[in-house]
Amino acid sequence: MAKKSITKRWIVNNLGVIVLALLVIEMAIIYAIQTYFYSSAKQYLVSKVNAVTSVLSIHSQDSASNFSAEMRNMLETFNEKDKIELMAINSKGRVVLTSSGFSPDEDSIMPDFEEAMEKGEGSYIGRLSGGEKILAVSVPISSINSEFSSVRMVTSLSEIDNTIKNYIAAVTLICILVILIIISTGLYFAGSIVKPIRQISSIARKFAMGDFSVRISNSSNDEIGELCTAINHMADELSNAEAMKNEFISSVSHELRTPLTAIKGWAETLMIDGGNNPDTMKKGVGVIVNETERLSQMVEELLDFSRMQNGHFTLQSSNMDILAELGDAVLIYSDKAKRDNITINYHEPEMLPFVFGDKNRIRQVFINIIDNAVKYSSPGDTVTVEAMQSEGNVIVSVKDTGCGIKKSDLSKVKTKFYKANHTRRGSGIGLAVADEIISMHGGTLEIDSPGEGKGTEVIIRLPAIK
Repeated sequence: MAKKSITKRWIVNNLGVIVLALLVIEMAIIYAIQTYFYSSAKQYLVSKVNAVTSVLSIHSQDSASNFSAEMRNMLETFNEKDKIELMAINSKGRVVLTSSGFSPDEDSIMPDFEEAMEKGEGSYIGRLSGGEKILAVSVPISSINSEFSSVRMVTSLSEIDNTIKNYIAAVTLICILVILIIISTGLYFAGSIVKPIRQISSIARKFAMGDFSVRISNSSNDEIGELCTAINHMADELSNAEAMKNEFISSVSHELRTPLTAIKGWAETLMIDGGNNPDTMKKGVGVIVNETERLSQMVEELLDFSRMQNGHFTLQSSNMDILAELGDAVLIYSDKAKRDNITINYHEPEMLPFVFGDKNRIRQVFINIIDNAVKYSSPGDTVTVEAMQSEGNVIVSVKDTGCGIKKSDLSKVKTKFYKANHTRRGSGIGLAVADEIISMHGGTLEIDSPGEGKGTEVIIRLPAIK
């Protein structure tokens, strides 16, 4: 299918309508100009011929004067004979006297005379046998003198038509100038839209190929500018997401390789020497169990994340005791923290309101948060876990004195695949899954850190059952 250009469509549609509108306007103006000039010329002739009839009426009332002689004298002395020809028409409808001294052809038509005889006044615009365009006005005078039936005035319209042509040329020139201005401004405007769209299309194809290094140059402060800014922002986000995805793949690969290496190594050791040494057997099986648990936890996180992405993540909610799930999570990491010389202080209240939620998912969140607190702490650090009630919410705080988080990373740590600290193990999706679980329970998960080396605090708020 042939590509349809925006510029071409604009020229065909908008410009076609504009040209048609200007053509209609020009025709209306030309008609108005012609009507005005012809009407003015007719009114002038009517006024002149009425003046002539008034004078003739006076002569007709003078019994001492010869009306025919007075008529002849008036035509001979007519002062505008160079522009207007004055004619006298007898009772038989023939022109018998003219101011020019030349009688018209006998076969010349005089519709104005016939109209005057019927209606009291007649006018006619037409052409003579020689092709000259004329305006004729006739007024009956048979009531003044029975010898003559009408007085007729004829003038050439050549000069008026030349003036009208000049006006038509001026109007046409103005319309052409308007069209040229509209075309130039329209093409500039269309170009200001088409050019960035072509640039956007070209760069979007590069984005589709995975190249997020290019950006759209933007100098306009309008909707096109907003679109360019939005696409550039999208490219930044896609670039970050791509980098985090690659980093996630690298981290997950490393996280999977480490336990698999340990499992494989100890399995080979047990195959060779495990049966003869009970201590080696016990230690090897313990490592294999621990590393298998790590793999299982990582796979579960990946499955949860996949379910969230596909919209298949569901909750099995019921009234639950937060303290029971939080206590289990603290207990799980007590021995590990003790082995790593990390102190866990758990301040457990006597009672908290129940929460409506999925206890397994909430426990998963607690395990993830406490695991992070222990994981990002060093020997000698302290992890403090507290639970309380405030303003209709159950609040759980997990605070450590570990490595902390940069201010610039705080807003990103809950983003999928993001890892603020690459020296510690983890897939980078645990916090994203935890935040989604808490959000699905109508709560919030907030992370705060004074800075690197100053620890981190995670605060979870869940609505309590009233």
